[in-house]
Amino acid sequence: MITGDLKPVAEIVPTIAEFKKVLVVGCGGCVSVCLTGGDREARQLALELAAQRHYTADPPDFTVQTIERQCETDWLETYFQVPEDVDAVLSLACGAGVQTMAAVYDPLPVIPALNTTFLGANIKQGVFQEMCRGCGDCVLAYTGGICPVARCAKGLYNGPCGGTNNGSCEIRTDVPCAWAMIFYRLKRMDKLDLMLEVRHPPDWRPGGGEGPRQLKAHIKEP
Repeated sequence: MITGDLKPVAEIVPTIAEFKKVLVVGCGGCVSVCLTGGDREARQLALELAAQRHYTADPPDFTVQTIERQCETDWLETYFQVPEDVDAVLSLACGAGVQTMAAVYDPLPVIPALNTTFLGANIKQGVFQEMCRGCGDCVLAYTGGICPVARCAKGLYNGPCGGTNNGSCEIRTDVPCAWAMIFYRLKRMDKLDLMLEVRHPPDWRPGGGEGPRQLKAHIKEP
């Protein structure tokens, strides 16, 4: 899932201060699960942003709506409507949702309230960890289901490096070495021979090296 962090209020305020009426839009998708962009967070943010102390002039008027997914053009066009008197939208979606809404409602300003962070997994309640970089060349079949691109500080395709120390990464002792994890996982799987296969440098074109990527769903005609 895509995770995100709420921007500081002091960073958001200058981006909306010039507008008279701002629609704060929560997203019911990924950022709702990680408790940064759902309906509750949208309402809390609108309440905080309405405080006079943040502004030298009158604050904007805020209204709040939430849609299941802001990253789908059809969903926005079918199930969502921006009131006519709204001057700007403050979106609590990821960067994909912000850009999709901006395209659908062009030229209405659509402003991000979140910093999109990473593709992660919920490893325990309230804790999300980066697992994937969307590199376009998945090697998980050869690394015991542990991604060296996202989980190794150096993104090494062949490892470990000389900095690993008792299972920890050299950047910090509380960060596990991804390649140590890979080694022990492959050992438990009786697949240590995969560690001996030298991986050639990846082709980064599928990972965005040729510009924005696009996926076309395989839809069967009725």
